[in-house]
Amino acid sequence: MYLFICLLLGSMVLKSHQVVLSDCGDTYRSPEYNDISVECGTSTISLAILLCPVVFTGYNESLLILNKLSDDPQCKGTMDESVTPPVIRFEFPLNATDSCGSVFKTTSAAGTGVFSDFSNIERVNISGMVRSHDVTTGTVTYNAELKYYFSCSYPLEYIINNTRLDVATSSIAVTDNNGSFISTLKMELYSDINYTTPLIIPLEGIELRTVVFVQVVATNLTAQYNVLLDRCYASTAPNPTDSSIFNLFVSSCSSDQFTNMLMNGDNQKARFSFPAFRFIEQQNQTVSTYYLHCITRLCEISTCRRFKECGERRKRDVDNIADDGVTNSTTLTSANPIVTRAENVVTSKEEALSGGNSSSTTGLGIAVGVLAAVVIMVGGMAFLVYKRAKHL
Repeated sequence: MYLFICLLLGSMVLKSHQVVLSDCGDTYRSPEYNDISVECGTSTISLAILLCPVVFTGYNESLLILNKLSDDPQCKGTMDESVTPPVIRFEFPLNATDSCGSVFKTTSAAGTGVFSDFSNIERVNISGMVRSHDVTTGTVTYNAELKYYFSCSYPLEYIINNTRLDVATSSIAVTDNNGSFISTLKMELYSDINYTTPLIIPLEGIELRTVVFVQVVATNLTAQYNVLLDRCYASTAPNPTDSSIFNLFVSSCSSDQFTNMLMNGDNQKARFSFPAFRFIEQQNQTVSTYYLHCITRLCEISTCRRFKECGERRKRDVDNIADDGVTNSTTLTSANPIVTRAENVVTSKEEALSGGNSSSTTGLGIAVGVLAAVVIMVGGMAFLVYKRAKHL
């Protein structure tokens, strides 16, 4: 019997592309809980299962089935011999209609920390199982059943800070192990309504009332989610906790009268515009500098509309922004602040009037000078005539 089992295991090794025991090292053993690693990507989920414990148990890569889908070639595992020890890899997209039978479950809870003003913060959990398929025929089997469970949890709310907005675009890349979509998001600034010309802010700042066009876009994001801006605001410091804050808008509930929402929650990009302004507290400075922040939600297409309604949120208090609990968010930061000119070339009406009459004032001065010279000359000539007449 022992010889039979050895021959069976040996045949499995041969079927696994001639993997030999020396490739396994100390992983040629019974399966353990940490034999599977999960990478929660922004567009796909990747699984890696140690091959050698699978072979030790009596299976190979073709006998591990993802979510009971044995007939779908896109969902089958492939052996990777380029790493040591070798692994069996599975990869599938983050799409509810094409995720190899994985279960999508969206949950919601009250926000905490920087999201404490929101009553409904969503997370999506994607889970499934890789299971062994025993091809043994007969009454009994000597192969243990293998089950590898996996899950990925993604928050659907993020805070994006685009500071020093003279940089036209900024983005950040983070590891996918934490299950985050933040690396797909970036904020871009443009100078035209067609969003074709990046906004470049000179050192002396842009003029007041210059229209700034803002776009938050998701790239390489699963098509299941749209981008919805919950709130965007400006602050006089990179960290808004201890600085003045000005709300550009709070979703569809309220907005500054000059903020123009162009697109929000309808696809994988959101757009709005606002005229450049200055903070009054910076009135004694030659330029006004401030920072832009956006709290961004990724919502399922079917639920985006209800999140745009005011009834889904608590009332915000712009003076009560806490910086704790930000571990679930990632900050997107560019290099320079937005800078506006605090003064024009002509800084006051009095200077304008003074500058406009300078030429006439100069002309009047010259005329008065000439008249005075003439009077002096006439006076001198009259004095000489008088002295001559007196001598005669």
